[in-house]
Amino acid sequence: MNSYQPVVRDDYQPVVTQDVLDLIASKSDEQRANREMSKDVVDALKACGFYRMMLPKKWNGLEARPQEFFREQIRIAEADMSTAWASGIIAIHAFQVAMMSEEAQEEVYKDDPNTLISSSYNPVGAKAEACDGGFMLSGRWGWSSGSGHCTWALLGGVVPGDGYRTFLVPRTQYVIEDTWHVMGLQGTGSNDVVIEEPIFVPLHRTHHQMDGFNCKHNQENPVYDLSWAQTFVRVVNTAAIGALKKALKLFLESRTAGASTDITKLAGDVETQERIARVMNTIAELEAVMFHNFDKMEAADWKPSIEERVLYRYQASLVIEKAIDAIDLLFDVAGGRSVFQGHPLQNLWHDIHIARCHVANNPTAFGRNLGGMQLGVENKDVFI
Repeated sequence: MNSYQPVVRDDYQPVVTQDVLDLIASKSDEQRANREMSKDVVDALKACGFYRMMLPKKWNGLEARPQEFFREQIRIAEADMSTAWASGIIAIHAFQVAMMSEEAQEEVYKDDPNTLISSSYNPVGAKAEACDGGFMLSGRWGWSSGSGHCTWALLGGVVPGDGYRTFLVPRTQYVIEDTWHVMGLQGTGSNDVVIEEPIFVPLHRTHHQMDGFNCKHNQENPVYDLSWAQTFVRVVNTAAIGALKKALKLFLESRTAGASTDITKLAGDVETQERIARVMNTIAELEAVMFHNFDKMEAADWKPSIEERVLYRYQASLVIEKAIDAIDLLFDVAGGRSVFQGHPLQNLWHDIHIARCHVANNPTAFGRNLGGMQLGVENKDVFI
């Protein structure tokens, strides 16, 4: 059986140029210390078009394929995982807003296609109530990555009698509290968004969860027929693939340097060789599964079946666990210097492990849903 080969268009050109990647890499330590992305990095990603990749062309977006977008996110992560995490999340919001009302899209993108939106979808700290023409919203939302660089936020809330909605709120109506003191992914600046007193959010600036599930859209390109959840559940773990690539490169460089230029000294280190092979295989597997899934969705004109959507979400949720296993293989034999704070391999170890804290990267519920459906149980997940 031939191995799977991702579909790559002949005319595809990388959006993020090497000079931008070099800038991101040079700012990695600074961003980790400052606990947010550098303005220089954000400006460079705006200029090259990364934030516009999933934005419709009618708003001067690039309207790229998801495969191309995630290739770019992996490349950014090889320079810095925090940048790839935060910028990937910010950029994917253009895909969700493209499924909202035309009025909401115009408010956000008419004057600036590089308008940036952060998010926090967890409704636990939110209070939302229906009123004439819209909703009253207040609360606190955590993990809003890149929020300091954004002028809008997408915030989740449950409306009694109506269900879950995402509320699109301008920066003038919320405050950002500096809460992001963490042990990994420091550069994402994932601070809290707070609305103390209830604000009015008009109906047109909301996105009903079931509209997302049923793939209601307002665009001509059939890529927007795809459930936006299929892109979001990938954006919170794909950065780990690039980070794992970087970790393997760092590990190989450190091991060969430690061999006093004679890398044949490692020929007898069978355990290390096997660990390297297993990590290489994990990287290849994670990329192959993701691109295979999006290629299948594209072949189906971006209309996968419910069964496929459930499978794809489960497979996405496994990425971080597999990446953790892989980087542990490297870190366990990285040598004494790796235990000191600031060691680049240790930083990547923390980044990948912290990514597991995101609910989309916990495979338990998604595995049960997938397995249950094979036994005749109805699908229980609408964020697919």
